Amino acid sequence: MELRTTPEERALIDRAAEAAGTDLTDFVVGQACEGARRLLADRNRFELDPTALAAWEALNARPAQSLSGLRRLMERSSPFSE
Repeated sequence: MELRTTPEERALIDRAAEAAGTDLTDFVVGQACEGARRLLADRNRFELDPTALAAWEALNARPAQSLSGLRRLMERSSPFSE
């Protein structure tokens, strides 16, 4: 992996790697992986605080509604079946 940085960006990253007590490669790869995990987290799992979780659970605990239009649609023959 090659990165283009300004001298200021490079100096900042070098200082951060030194402060973290690691070499530049480990620091950059570690931070890139952590950033990737954070970015992808909302695409494959959801984490809710206790209040939001209680609201979600209450919503999901409600009985299912019968939707006559949906029922009729699902009972129709598929246009793709032969």
